Amino acid sequence: MQVQCSKCSQLIALSDIIERAEGRLSHVNCARPRTLTIDERTLLFVYCGDHVVAQCLACGLSFRIAELGADPLGGDGAYQCPRCRKALTENVRTHVYGCARLPSEVRLMAQAVRQAAQHLVKQSQQARDRADVLIREAEALLFERQRALREVMSRRTVQSQRKPTS
Repeated sequence: MQVQCSKCSQLIALSDIIERAEGRLSHVNCARPRTLTIDERTLLFVYCGDHVVAQCLACGLSFRIAELGADPLGGDGAYQCPRCRKALTENVRTHVYGCARLPSEVRLMAQAVRQAAQHLVKQSQQARDRADVLIREAEALLFERQRALREVMSRRTVQSQRKPTS
């Protein structure tokens, strides 16, 4: 069972950008769950403005961040190929976490933050799965006990009907 966003009730994917709201996970932006975070965009503009950050395999073209088109509807193609409109957001994100121009400490910290978010989603999914199993086990036990109670009550009713009255 996957974790649902506490704001929009949509499933949260490992690639979604999340936050913790009132003790529950939610998308940072429900309309654009896979868009880059403010930190990822900051890293791009500070460290990657002068070199290629994405390649469109469909067109065979490479782009700097300022050359990428933006999806006006804000879908998964927040960064897209200006020629064919193919979504390149994940391509850009991959660049951010592997860019050799980022200071190693910054790159490692960014990777650690992303891994922690993914780990949190996985842990939440596992907790929900475990809770689901425990609920199913409790339901099975309840139904078994209810059945046993009905059997005992049924036997008692039959026995009381067999007893002769004096």
